[in-house]
Amino acid sequence: MSKNQNSIVFNSFFVILAVLFFNVGNAQQNYVIDNSNHFWDKVQFGGGLGLGFGSGYTNISVMPSAIYNINPIVSVGAGLQFGYLYQKNYYESFVWGGSAIVLVNPIPQVQLSAELEQVRVDTDYEQYYNQPSYSDAYWNTALYLGAGYRTGNVTIGGRYDVLYNPNKSLYGSGFMPFVRVYF
Repeated sequence: MSKNQNSIVFNSFFVILAVLFFNVGNAQQNYVIDNSNHFWDKVQFGGGLGLGFGSGYTNISVMPSAIYNINPIVSVGAGLQFGYLYQKNYYESFVWGGSAIVLVNPIPQVQLSAELEQVRVDTDYEQYYNQPSYSDAYWNTALYLGAGYRTGNVTIGGRYDVLYNPNKSLYGSGFMPFVRVYF
């Protein structure tokens, strides 16, 4: 082989090696695993706390929840609910259950919501006039559709239970105002 042919072979070999190393380097670049966890960066915790007191009446509610922000417009989440209601000389009730929620923010100041709530209600009624005391236990399902004004982490609005039945519902009305806070 002449010196010129050696140079061509060496240059060709160098070009082939360079292309191979470039492709291997490129392949490694495309398959680098990002070990940072972005899931928790999109999770917010919050919920509600309800306290109501009156003459012989007590209502205490604790409702922790968490949401996952899919994007700046849509969030999904779940929550728990624990409650205690007492009306002197009438009843004592314990409520517990859970809910699933979808939040949609078409613009930053407006929040639309759909929340499916399933709670267990255990109530003990005291003797009332000529009626004997008795207990009642049942599951209550509610589907709330709501809207609110949002500023920062706080939303103030109202929601309506589209499954509301005054004879079966846990609450006295299908409409409920709310304050929703997530951090």
